[in-house]
Amino acid sequence: MTPKCFFEELPKDTLVVGNYKAEEWHGPTSTYNQVDGMTMQITVEEVFDNHHQVVNQKGRNEGKFTFTAAESGDHKICFKPSRAAVGGLMASGQIQGTVKMTLDLAIGETSKIERTDKGKISDIVGKVGDLKARLADVRREQVFQREREAEFRDQSELTNSRVVRWSILQLIVLGITCAWQLTHLRAFFIKQKLT
Repeated sequence: MTPKCFFEELPKDTLVVGNYKAEEWHGPTSTYNQVDGMTMQITVEEVFDNHHQVVNQKGRNEGKFTFTAAESGDHKICFKPSRAAVGGLMASGQIQGTVKMTLDLAIGETSKIERTDKGKISDIVGKVGDLKARLADVRREQVFQREREAEFRDQSELTNSRVVRWSILQLIVLGITCAWQLTHLRAFFIKQKLT
């Protein structure tokens, strides 16, 4: 059977994750069924780079492949089903009927994360929420500390101004007391000389 290929234009450094499933036509039941022993040859080539092969992997009839686009451009993605000869149904490992391919491509790292790691994302979202709550607590604590610091500064300034006023009052009282004592002593000494 000839490989079935399609082209995908990808930007540089893009992660591509593909999930595939191959089912073979079963005539008597008129349905597509998964057949044991079927293998899938997956190749990815960079068309723009002389068909440089990026992926060449052989897997089961259902699986996953991953690659990163090294450069921007068209990429040729091919699938070729085959299996070993069993009971005359196959000729040299080739499938004789039709094969139905189901392919799910996730292009870009974000789509892969969204599809496969929703649990991790919800954990990260929870942790971010916790960090936001802690940050809000820290901010509240900072505002509280600033308010306390402002109150303490105001109280210190008030106390300092009271100490300065009290000191000035004491100096005035001391000056008045000294002046009164000097006048009183002068009067006393004058009175003592006259008597």
